[in-house]
Amino acid sequence: MRSRLLTGVPALLLLATLSACGDDKAEDSATDQDAGAAACDWTETGDPAREVDLPPKTSSYSGDVPVVLTTSVGELKVTLDADRAPCTVASFASLAEQGYYDDTSCHRQGNDPGFEFLQCGDPYFDPTAADADPKTGTGGPGYTIPDEVDGSETYPAGTLAMANTGAPHSGGGQFFIVFGDSQFPPDYTVWGHLDEASLETLRKATASGNDGYWAQSGGGRPNTPVTFESIKVG
Repeated sequence: MRSRLLTGVPALLLLATLSACGDDKAEDSATDQDAGAAACDWTETGDPAREVDLPPKTSSYSGDVPVVLTTSVGELKVTLDADRAPCTVASFASLAEQGYYDDTSCHRQGNDPGFEFLQCGDPYFDPTAADADPKTGTGGPGYTIPDEVDGSETYPAGTLAMANTGAPHSGGGQFFIVFGDSQFPPDYTVWGHLDEASLETLRKATASGNDGYWAQSGGGRPNTPVTFESIKVG
């Protein structure tokens, strides 16, 4: 599946493509499931980029969920908003705990003012390969997740948001991290944010720009690879 980030600016159409392990402390950040917990409608979509189990049908997460992304450019500390996006957080936690993101690298970066982002979560992408795998930008976990948007979404620096295909409820495993205030339309689930120190770490890494590989739709492959080494949820 191919997902996109539609900027609303004809010169910059961002085709966001869809489709580590946690420890016991992840359970500490989850609340007991009850009648008020969010029900999540996972839709199976075909071959996953990596074999994973579906998350539970009911999200057990609420409130702020701390996450540490250990990457090739340094440690990124994130707070996930499980009240705003319980199913998105539950899916990410499930994938992280299954090692889905381990050794994956962010495949697209935009450096244009107003559209500064790093898109990640595609296991097909190999930053060391001379030629990109034709599947690059299409990797997903084999299921889609429900949108969790209400039209009020904005994307200031530090925001984590989900990529999608442009169709409703088409997000999967791919997400983007905004490192400069950006003007995306409110179509992408916002589910967390970086702390200030982590945002500065990311800005230093992305300052080297991109190779223009995605020129027709905006951005390119990062000149400085950002690879996930591990993810700790909770």
